[in-house]
Amino acid sequence: MQQSIKNDIRRLVEKSGKVYVSSVNEEGSPNTKAMFARDHDGMKVHYMSTNYSSLRVSQFMKNPKACIYYCNERFFKGLMFTGTMEVCTDRETRERIWRNGDEMYYPKGVDDEDYCVLRFTAEKGNYYHNLTKELFPVEELEEESEG
Repeated sequence: MQQSIKNDIRRLVEKSGKVYVSSVNEEGSPNTKAMFARDHDGMKVHYMSTNYSSLRVSQFMKNPKACIYYCNERFFKGLMFTGTMEVCTDRETRERIWRNGDEMYYPKGVDDEDYCVLRFTAEKGNYYHNLTKELFPVEELEEESEG
């Protein structure tokens, strides 16, 4: 993959305030929801916050297969990652993505029992841009291009 495309992908993730998160329900059908894009480690690991009591959490606990999608509607670019989702309740992970104002959703703060973090680990990617698509293993984004 060209370095310029890798840079476009990284920019898309960095500038996105939201990400679409898909889980699988008990009937095997996909369920998609828009969520705040909170943080990421490179392009492989992505973090979102949600309520522990939510439907999404119960679905991921039963089936960790997941998909996340970042998009730029203006330029019709989209980035889909497939992988697995982990539900995290440890304090360190919760503190990592806590933001001022989150008390609106979690009144008891970072220790609110209904506050948890979704940690998505990407395996494969599909980047759509300029009427073309790039299919790639996520590790390819972490490599610097030669030359």
